[in-house]
Amino acid sequence: MRQIDSYSHILPRAYFDRMAELAKDKGAIKRWLTIPVLYDLDARLKMMEDFPDYQQILTLSSPPIEMIAGPEQSPEMARLANDSMAEIRDQHPDKFPAFVASLPMNNVPAALEEMERAITKLGAKGIQVFTNVNGRPLDDEEFWPIFDAAVNKYDVPIWMHPARGANMPDYASEKKSKFEIWWTFGWPYETSAAMTRMVFSGFFDKLPNMKLITHHMGAMIPFFDGRVGPGLDQFGSRTSDEDYEGLLKRMAKRPIDYFKMFYADTALAGGQAGLRCGLEFFSPKQVVFATDCPFDPEGGPMFIRTIPEAIDGLGLSKEDSEGIYFRNALRLLKMPCDC
Repeated sequence: MRQIDSYSHILPRAYFDRMAELAKDKGAIKRWLTIPVLYDLDARLKMMEDFPDYQQILTLSSPPIEMIAGPEQSPEMARLANDSMAEIRDQHPDKFPAFVASLPMNNVPAALEEMERAITKLGAKGIQVFTNVNGRPLDDEEFWPIFDAAVNKYDVPIWMHPARGANMPDYASEKKSKFEIWWTFGWPYETSAAMTRMVFSGFFDKLPNMKLITHHMGAMIPFFDGRVGPGLDQFGSRTSDEDYEGLLKRMAKRPIDYFKMFYADTALAGGQAGLRCGLEFFSPKQVVFATDCPFDPEGGPMFIRTIPEAIDGLGLSKEDSEGIYFRNALRLLKMPCDC
């Protein structure tokens, strides 16, 4: 069966080299320096030879551009990333049928310009944002024009990737997160927090046609359906210094119904229980296949094997399986199905 990996990561070589030059702390990019498939296109193509029905939608790997470059340099980095991904797509359309535009989120005017260029001139099929912009929430009003343009002007989906580092401690008494908790559990929390901010900031009321793909199967939301369901039906009862109860009454839907408007992907490192939970919450029509390639213990091929094994072990119908593996992605990206 055809497989379109909707969340696979790349650092095109020219961008990778420039990123390494700009990075002030080489330790912060330690992992990216040790995964050849991430920046060596030949290595990636060779790896993909073992998966003949497999294709990748290219998204720029973390770290976020705005974490590497200031607002004066980040537009140049975004252009380099998008030009490079468009070139890879054009050279190998059978392997990489589309790419997602990266934006310099710490320079909103430049981000709007680059979005227009990447979508209208380079043919990008969507945009990628991270769950925060150097610590600022996505529902900060400065970033609103980016979401508004993506939905109302260009009608493209939005990919959202978690961003959180060890510098965000797990306890107020400490200065950093230990034992990589910032990644294992911090990233799912980070994504869930960003989703919640969007729900209560009225993103879906203002942008009812927004199609936002949450990485890692909607993070914590499906598992905590009771807390975002009956729990948030009591929104405001725990807070005395904000009129959250009034906000709840003004919302057109229950909070849980807004959460179900997000899309999700299958990038759960091969775990099956999370897939089952997420598919039940979002429905197979709002889930796309993704592997998080090449961030696995083998540096690329492992999750391309194990995630389909997990999906196929769920006993889904042919219609649901095809939807997850490729039809939902083609619909979101407005690409024809030659199948």
